[in-house]
Amino acid sequence: MNKVMLIGRLGRDPELRYTTTGTSIANLRIATDEGYTDRDGNKVDRTEWHTVVVFQRQAENCATYLRKGSLVFVEGSLQTRKWQDQQGQDRYITEVKASRVQFLDRRGGTETDAGEGIRNKQPHETLSDFDHAFPPKGSDKELGKAFAQTASEMDYPPWDRPPDMPF
Repeated sequence: MNKVMLIGRLGRDPELRYTTTGTSIANLRIATDEGYTDRDGNKVDRTEWHTVVVFQRQAENCATYLRKGSLVFVEGSLQTRKWQDQQGQDRYITEVKASRVQFLDRRGGTETDAGEGIRNKQPHETLSDFDHAFPPKGSDKELGKAFAQTASEMDYPPWDRPPDMPF
């Protein structure tokens, strides 16, 4: 079975492009976070970055409604692509091919779901399951760097850092 499920925040705005046949494709960079305590008793936070590819109407919805820092749930499968660079070397990339992208940010008490079109839902339909996992900032269950309350607080890998951000 090849199945991936992620909950994380976008590290940058979605990048939307179109194939020559007109199919829309959006690329998302999503940060997930995990924390643990090492052998010495120190708390260690680790952020993992994922490349997610979304197709067709879902891609357009993501580009329209998501922004850097948006909280999303992604369901899909792993896909590895191969290509040759300018020197003729084989290159590989493994990314998540999304079958469903669900927007988890609350905006006026509603949420949107890219996989089923844009619509309003009552918060208790799906968000209540996630409320305990994402407490407000300052509570005793701190969210990791990937779940910062604002996009400016996020942790970036070196290749995604804005030019004005120090290393």
